[in-house]
Amino acid sequence: MAETRVSPRERLVLTAIIEMYIATGEPVASQAVAHTFADREGFSSATIRNVMATLGEVGLLEQPHTSAGRVPTASAFRYYVEQITHVGRMGAPGQGSGSLGHQGGSGIGSSLAPNLLSEARREQIEDSFTGVNSSNDYLERTSRVLALLSSGLGVALASSTAAQILEHIHFSRLSTGRVLAVLVTQAGAVLDRVLTLDHDLAHVELETAARYLNGNFRGWPVERIRAEVARRVDMEREAYARMLASVEELCRKGALAGGDGAPAIFVDGMANLITAELDRERLRQMLLALEAKQRLVALLTAYVDGSQQEVRVVVGLDESSPAMQDLVLIGAPVRLGAANLGTVAVIAPTRIQYQEMIQAVRYIARLSERILDVPAD
Repeated sequence: MAETRVSPRERLVLTAIIEMYIATGEPVASQAVAHTFADREGFSSATIRNVMATLGEVGLLEQPHTSAGRVPTASAFRYYVEQITHVGRMGAPGQGSGSLGHQGGSGIGSSLAPNLLSEARREQIEDSFTGVNSSNDYLERTSRVLALLSSGLGVALASSTAAQILEHIHFSRLSTGRVLAVLVTQAGAVLDRVLTLDHDLAHVELETAARYLNGNFRGWPVERIRAEVARRVDMEREAYARMLASVEELCRKGALAGGDGAPAIFVDGMANLITAELDRERLRQMLLALEAKQRLVALLTAYVDGSQQEVRVVVGLDESSPAMQDLVLIGAPVRLGAANLGTVAVIAPTRIQYQEMIQAVRYIARLSERILDVPAD
C-alpha cells in the first residue's frame, strides 16, 4: 500500500494537534493551532486551515459531526509514535518530509532518549515494587502499577513456559478424600489447589508421593512429569504399584495443573476505561472484548515478540476486535537472563502520553532483573 507523504510544515501542525488532543481530549480548532504558531513566519491562520484540510484529506484528521474542531485518526497516532521513537524529534528544524505507511505497530529499540522518564517517576515505580521477590508477584504488581501510571488497563502475561518448571511440591491432607497440593515453580510461582480424590490417602502416603516427585523430578517441566509418571506406572506397576498409583492420582486430579499450557495473566485498571468519551454501546462492546482474558492473551502473544527486547506500540486494535479501535497497546517482553518470563503491557485510549508510557513499560520490563536478582545477559 502506498505511503502518505507529510511535509515538514504539515508534520509540525499535526504534532501540535495530536499533543493538544492528548492534553485536553477535545477536538482541536484551527484558531488554537494558530495561537501556538503565532510567532513563527509562514504559519498564518489561513495557512493552518489549509494544512488541516490537507491532513484531513489524507486520513490523518477527522471532524466529529458535533464539533468544528479536528481530532487525530489512528493513522495519525501511528505516525506520531513512529516519529517520537527516532532520534530526530518530530518537527525538528531542518528535517525533510516524513512518510506514513499503514503498519499496525512500531517496534522501538534504543532510539528513544532514555532520560524521558523523570527521576521522580522512576522512584515511584521502584517504590511500587517494594516487597516483590518472585516472578509471580512481579507480574501481578506490574499490572497494578501500569494501570495506575497510564489510567488505562495494565496487563502482565506469564510466559507459557516460565511457570512450569518444578521446584517443589507439598501435599497436606485436609479431610477424607481431600488434599491440598502446593506447587512451587522455579520461576517463583506458587500454585495451590484443593484436590478431591477417588479414595483417601494417609499422611504417610502423601509424604511419600511428594518425596518421590521432588526427588525425581525437580527441574522438570510439569507436563513431562505427568507423562513420565504414567509411563513408569505402566512399566513398573508391580514394584511401584501403591506409591505410583498415589502419585498418579494426585497428578491426574490437578496437582500439576500449572502445566496445562494456559499462562497466568494479571489485569488491573478496567474501571479506568469507563470514560465519557465513548457512547454506552461502544463502551459495552469494548469492555466485553477486554473481559475475555483469552483475548488479552492472544493480543499480547500476537503483538509482542518474547525473543526481542523491544517495546511494541500498536495503535488501533480493531483488527482484533472492532470495539477496540480507539485503544492503543504498549507492551514489552520480560526476560530473566536468557529466559522469557512473560509480557507486560498497557492498553489505553489513543490519547495517552506516549513518550512517558513507552519509557515506563520499558523500565518496568527491565526492572525484573534487578528485583528478582537475576543478572542480565
